[in-house]
Amino acid sequence: MANKKIILATNEFYHIFNRTIANEVVFSDKHHLNRILSLTNFYRFKVPLSYSKFQNLTNEEKEKILSVIYHSSPLVEIYSFAFMPNHYHFLIKQLQDNGINDFISNLQNSFAKFYNKKFDRKGSLFCHSFERVRVETEEQFIHISRYIHLNPVSSYLIKIEELDDYYHTSFPNYLGKKIFNFVETSYILNHFKKNKRYKDFVYNQSDYQKKLQKIKNLVIENIKV
Repeated sequence: MANKKIILATNEFYHIFNRTIANEVVFSDKHHLNRILSLTNFYRFKVPLSYSKFQNLTNEEKEKILSVIYHSSPLVEIYSFAFMPNHYHFLIKQLQDNGINDFISNLQNSFAKFYNKKFDRKGSLFCHSFERVRVETEEQFIHISRYIHLNPVSSYLIKIEELDDYYHTSFPNYLGKKIFNFVETSYILNHFKKNKRYKDFVYNQSDYQKKLQKIKNLVIENIKV
């Protein structure tokens, strides 16, 4: 089970999870999804300004900023993600000291400001402390990736055949669709000779995962949609 006191060490892998306060639904809206995806790509780096200020720049200024950012060392490397209606998952590696904390803090704070402004809302949007599980083996790493990608299916949001084009997760990237440039797929796909084998690996677990039996000790439990 997740332990909030687990130390986040550089060059280690983690399953990161957090949900909204009172399980408020925030990621079902397409505009909200696009926003959180843009924030994910932006804040995986150490940035010189907030995303909201970045949005107010001219196109030329944006290009200059992005050129500097994308040539710098990222805080984290992202292998898998899922944005569910009221929570999110990342399978992630910390590349710099405090990288995960900085990434998650900036991501959540920026989205909360955007959301609060849109709905004239005040206060925190996400639970104060995000959950984390350290990934200790390659087998665990691969199973968690599958667990994250199957979350929308095991929660009955979509059918398994819809997962290939479901952009709330990083799964389309694992099928060769270059949708999200911030997702690193080679580490997992190197364990499979073809993209289809990873797809089969995920699909073949879909019904079983709904019971949360085989891998329940590898991932964060008691998730509510």
